[in-house]
Amino acid sequence: MNAPRIIVGPGSSTRALEAVRRGGGIPKAPGEPADGLVWLSFGGTDELRAVLEATPSVRWVQLPSAGVESFASKNFFTDNRIWTCAKGSYAEPVAEHALALALAGLRKMPERIRASTWGKPAGLSLYDDAVTILGGGGIASALIQLLAPFRVRVTVVKRRPALVAGADLVLDTNHLHDALSGALVVFVALSLTPETTGIISARELAAMEERAWLVNVARGRHVVTAALVDALVQREIGGAALDVTDPEPLPDGHPLWSLPNCIVTPHTADTPEMVESLLAERIARNVAHFAAEEPLEGRIDADAGY
Repeated sequence: MNAPRIIVGPGSSTRALEAVRRGGGIPKAPGEPADGLVWLSFGGTDELRAVLEATPSVRWVQLPSAGVESFASKNFFTDNRIWTCAKGSYAEPVAEHALALALAGLRKMPERIRASTWGKPAGLSLYDDAVTILGGGGIASALIQLLAPFRVRVTVVKRRPALVAGADLVLDTNHLHDALSGALVVFVALSLTPETTGIISARELAAMEERAWLVNVARGRHVVTAALVDALVQREIGGAALDVTDPEPLPDGHPLWSLPNCIVTPHTADTPEMVESLLAERIARNVAHFAAEEPLEGRIDADAGY
């Protein structure tokens, strides 16, 4: 293929434009003839549809996020185009944040930070214990690498069980409760689909250990919030550390803010400062793959919805 013409938008991003050029492409503005489209908005589905309708020559679309449920719900992936997203690109900083949340919870950091008196010694060590990771993608792989020095036993739960490097056991979602039992930390790091919405409800929380911490760095709607609040209040689990919530943003005054066994961060596992350079690398590589007619990274499975 000759140098592919790639629309970059909406708006302007120096890094994205440079990435297209590094990949061997020619940046174009919306409305110009093009072979591909790098979409920089994490939403804007109506605007995206208008751009695609105005540019039927576009054969490949690169989305900026790892989660694509807002696009899947609008049936974007049913056309004949190639669709790719950023899945895997942000895995390392998200896994880093997940581990930080887990350690903070196990070491009682919320209570320590709020304390105004010495208090009693308390806390749990992650070493030589068991963890469960819901999801078998890039975040899980990066997290397994970070967990290796702790000598943990890792169980991965995914839609289709297959070998996951570093995992001791891989189960499908039919065996979720088996995976929850015995785990000191349960990490939620999977894509949001109709099947995974509410995957952690009262039944799953009841299946967890009384000492266990739930860490969610995926999407808030994976967890039934009311059930989680009840489990935390009743001390049915050790605690929860949430980078994502339902609703999001979490309203001021919500019970999760004041619970001593809950940590909430405002969806900052991957900040714009982290994302910009990582997305640029994905763009550059995929433009090069597209030009060479090679398989693209982060390709979206229309049937799976991610």
